[in-house]
Formats: sequence, structure tokens, C-alpha cells
Amino acid sequence: MVAHTQTQIIVLDFGGQYCHLISRRVRDAGVYAEIRPFDINPDALAKLQVKGIILSGGPSSVYEKDAPTVDKGLLAWCKANKVPVLGLCYGHQLLGQLLGGKIEANAIKEYGRTRLSVIKAAGMLGSMASEETVWMSHGDQVKLLPAGFEVLASTKDCPIAAFRSVDDLVTGLQFHPEVNHTPRGQAMLENFLFLICGCKKDWSMDTWIKDAITAIKKEVGTRQVLLALSGGVDSTVVSVLMQKAIGNQLHCVFVDNGVMRKNEGKDVEEYFTSVLGYRQFHRVDAQDKFLTNLAGVTDPEQKRRVIGFTFIEVFEEFAKHLEAKHGKFELLAQGTIYPDRVETAATSKASAKIKSHHNLTLPEKMSMSIIEPLKDLYKDEVRKVGAMLGIPDAIIKRHPFPGPGLAVRCVGEVRKEYIDMLREADSILTHEIKIAGLYDKLWQAFVVFLPVKTVGVMGDFRTYQFLCSIRIVESVDAMTANFSRLDWELLDRISTRIINEVRGINRVVYDITNKPPGTIEYE
Repeated sequence: MVAHTQTQIIVLDFGGQYCHLISRRVRDAGVYAEIRPFDINPDALAKLQVKGIILSGGPSSVYEKDAPTVDKGLLAWCKANKVPVLGLCYGHQLLGQLLGGKIEANAIKEYGRTRLSVIKAAGMLGSMASEETVWMSHGDQVKLLPAGFEVLASTKDCPIAAFRSVDDLVTGLQFHPEVNHTPRGQAMLENFLFLICGCKKDWSMDTWIKDAITAIKKEVGTRQVLLALSGGVDSTVVSVLMQKAIGNQLHCVFVDNGVMRKNEGKDVEEYFTSVLGYRQFHRVDAQDKFLTNLAGVTDPEQKRRVIGFTFIEVFEEFAKHLEAKHGKFELLAQGTIYPDRVETAATSKASAKIKSHHNLTLPEKMSMSIIEPLKDLYKDEVRKVGAMLGIPDAIIKRHPFPGPGLAVRCVGEVRKEYIDMLREADSILTHEIKIAGLYDKLWQAFVVFLPVKTVGVMGDFRTYQFLCSIRIVESVDAMTANFSRLDWELLDRISTRIINEVRGINRVVYDITNKPPGTIEYE
């Protein structure tokens, strides 16, 4: 939605798990980056202020049938316009193949930390030491370079680990500079951005806010907007941003859907009416409707569809009640952010769909159009925007909460009694994490209800009750995450409280799965 006027780096998505990390690292350097499909037409690039293109990694082999590749005119367009191209991992191999080199599977695969021998400290590897540690993840290799190219670095098992064209317009790295496991990776990327592409550091949240407000005003005009307000970080930031842009044309609608956290409805209403002083705040009690529509639904994707469709139904019904006073509502605002769209595989045909997000599984026929001011931002960027807009830490630092609420933290069928148990257990966990001073250090900490009964003993009596799982992770942007290695005494205290205070649960387990291979949420 925001019309970006800054220098742009385009990252072409070949389905690699680190694709969006590349974009993040570029933005961290102060340069705006966007992710586009790998087969984007060069005509579309001509409309953008493209200073450089990065080809991401991916799971395919370049010599496979139907392997993803760039539009046939892309490299010619880049050469004609002197736009530098960087290929990483699969992108490195694809450039080698398209330009006349030779790619083959190698008998020895490279995965993990590897010592890189820098043959020529030039181009992207300028200022690098003779040896650097890099992160490898590949089986194929560039075996022969095309004419007009030179080798910059090698490893013990990969003779061409980095190459460039003699005019420095094409660079390939077999390793991943975007991950933290490559210590000098950010410096390498900045060499590409500033020395090769000639980018300027003109991307900042301050600039983004100004552009966003201008874009919102232009898109909305004199129309009325409904905002799907959850009270979480994303929707709160959207509400304040849009208030600044269009004032009372914005109506914030909080739908109490029956799958929120403990006291969520009361807390959200109090904050937006008493603290922020919103005049156009509306709370809609639709708990019975949501739980009725979810009855018997066990498939996670179907849950998200049901919740997404029910949200729209509730909004459209409520909008009719407001139309008599405020006129017709044509726009529905949402707090969709970049990771939502990543996991729904909205950026590339080569990406695997991980899970749908309820605000991206909307009915085809809607009376309102969607406006998503945050759709190109990552969670940490959203928090920075919120802080700059004056939103207090109590909101900005709240842990992410899924749009479908506790419905996707209740594995299998959603029943009111299950949600009630989950809500109480989750409240205990949050309370203990805050008391321990860990809340702001963690990305997410929550409880998952599992519809499995286990045998236990309480007060010399046999119990046969339900199981819940504690999920606590550390992350920067939710693209990857590690389970938190909490103190055993804290876990023991949390478990004891849940079992003693939540009737119906007699066993607590701790989830030690990282992302990948798991996702942060269970469904």
C-alpha cells in the first residue's frame, strides 16, 4: 500500500527458508528491500527504483525438470540497466548455469559452519580476511565458470564458493551471508549494497511512517473504514497510524469471539476507550456465533477459514448498524504483517505453504475492500513504529497472539470447556513468566491444550484428565525460533500451579522443538 520512494533491492524468492531473512538484513543496513516472485517480468522492475537484485536460495536443483528460474529477459535487462545481481546458494548455481557455466551434484555435501578461503578480497569479499567462517547448506556446486568470471573464494570441498564477473555486476555466493552463523555476512551484504549497487541508507521507520500516513490518506479519501481490532501489537499500531491519517473516519471494532485470553475483552475496551480515548470504538459480543461455527471442526486450515469467514460476516453485519449514522463502509483494515504472508506462501510459487492465516483466507465475495498498512513490515519493525507513535511498552512488547486466538492453541475440536481450561492455564504461565522477569526477553510463551487424557494421582485418588503443553520460544522475527531453556524450578512452579489450579488438567509437558522444523504455533 505504501508507495516507497527509497532505493530498492529486490529479492527474488526461490522458496528458500532464508529468503525473508535476506530482506531483513538489507533493511537492517538502512536500504529498503522487497520480495518478489522468482519469475517476475523485467517490465515490472522498470517501474521500481531498483538498485540491485538478489536471487535467494531454494530447495531445487537447477538441472531438474521444471526447476524455478528467472524470466528469460531478466539478466539482459539487468546488464542493459547496469543493475548488479547477487545469487545466494541456489541463486549462485542458477546464475552460473544461465551465464554458461556448469553445475553438478557433488559427492560431498556441505551443511553447517565451514571455513572459507578467500582467494581474492574484492567485490563482496572486499576487506575480508584470508579465512572466514560461513554457513553452507548445499549438495550441488558450480563446477565450471563461464567466460569473463573469476573465483573469489573456495572451501575444502567447494572450489568455487564465491565468484564474480569482471565488471562486478554479477556475484555468486554458495554460502549464506544473511544468517548469523556467517559472522561477517552483514559486512559482505553491505559491500554489495553500498560498494557494488551504490545504495544510500534512506530506509527508516520514520520515513516509513510519513509515507504510510500519506498513502492511507490517498487510498481512503473521504470513505469510512472499519478496523478489525484485536488489541494486539499489530492491530493497535494500525489503529494509531490510521487515526493520525484519517481521524474519526476510522471505526475500531473489537470482536469478542470467545477464544481470547483471560479478561482480554475487558482489558482491550478499557485501553482503547479510557487510555487512548477512541470515540469510535465498538465491542461486539460474538462468542456464541464463533463457537457454534467451530463446533466439530478439527482441521487447522478449516478452523482458520471458519474464523476468517465468521469475522467478515460479523463485520459486515455490524457495519449495517453503523451505516445509518456514518454512511457506507467500503474498507476493512487489518494488521496483516510480512510473516503472515510468508507462511501463507504469498510471495513465490516455489515456496511451500506452511499454514493459512485467518486474515488471508477471506471470502472471494466481500462488500468491503481490504487495506493492510503493515503488510510489508516484520514484527520488530512494527514494534519500532509503535514506539515512535507513542504506544506504551505494555502494548508494544506484548507477545504475538494468533488471529484465530486460542482456537489454534486448542488442538483438534474447539469446545468451550477446553478453551476455559486453556485460558486459565495460559494466564498462570504468563503471570509466572512476568514475575520471573522473563516476559520481555521471550518472543512467545503460551499453553497449548491437547485433547488427550492421561492417568494421574491426586490426593491418593486416580485421575484421568487432560494434557497441556507449554511452548516458550526465543526469536527475532518469527521466521526462525529456538525453544527457551528455562530454569527447571520455574517450569516446576508453572506446572504445579496449572495442575493444582486448573480443574481438568493433570499433566504438563514442555515443548523443546525449534523452528524449523516445527512452527511456533501448533496449528
